[in-house]
Amino acid sequence: MAPAAATSLHRLVSPRVPLSVSAAGRNSNGMSMSVGGARRAPGISVLHFRWSRMVAAVASTEMPPAAMGEESEKTFVEEMRAVAMRLHTKDQAREGEKEPDELSVSLTREPTVEGYVQFLVDSKLVFQTLEAIVDRAVVRWYADFRNTGLERSEALKKDLKWFSEQGHTIPEPSAPGITYASYLEELSEKDAQAFICHFHNVYFAQSAGGRTIGTKIAEKILNKKELEFYKWEGTLSELLQDVRTKLNQVASSWSREEKNHCLAETEKSFIYSMDRLRQVFT
Repeated sequence: MAPAAATSLHRLVSPRVPLSVSAAGRNSNGMSMSVGGARRAPGISVLHFRWSRMVAAVASTEMPPAAMGEESEKTFVEEMRAVAMRLHTKDQAREGEKEPDELSVSLTREPTVEGYVQFLVDSKLVFQTLEAIVDRAVVRWYADFRNTGLERSEALKKDLKWFSEQGHTIPEPSAPGITYASYLEELSEKDAQAFICHFHNVYFAQSAGGRTIGTKIAEKILNKKELEFYKWEGTLSELLQDVRTKLNQVASSWSREEKNHCLAETEKSFIYSMDRLRQVFT
């Protein structure tokens, strides 16, 4: 289903509250990425609201010395990393501040091929949506993020073709992918700062935590086959650094309020990504 056609479904399918996970990789900006299940929440739940307030509070602690007449020592991408770290538990990251709870699980559940294929299908929709948004560039500086080398939709297309050749049925996108793609489309037109938070988190999480998870899954159900989803042309560290530089350049024109607003979107990006990823284990 195309993202445009999915827009109305965004209001019908509620986001889910993620389960934090102890087995995790760490991406190139320091964000750890984990696998877990989720439970459905009615719309933006009380827990979601509580988390949003916590993220906003974290964002406010990132107020740079410039606000007091001094220059900031952190780049904005570093601020994004700091907020993400504080949303992790201490066993996931040394800088984590969230206490483990009954929802915390480890990477011990067995993945299924069917669930993994569904995850890849939904991921392809999400990455296609991100690529289409920057290509369309309704906000002028979205165009700065065209052809970064981090794009994943073509790689996923090849992987899904491979699964099909192995005799697996390729399903249509499901609620987690459709809902997230719809939300990204909506944000891209009305809330550029929030959209950039998702853009950053999706690509940077895939670059390391996503690869760690992909390797573990391949060991269990794919005879260690490495999918194209986890390969990049060129040097990945250089591609990521180029995107960091562009993100910092864009954010340099934002007010402190706009930056904090972007940071406060971090929790939602976790919710949508975990909701999509949990399908691997269903």
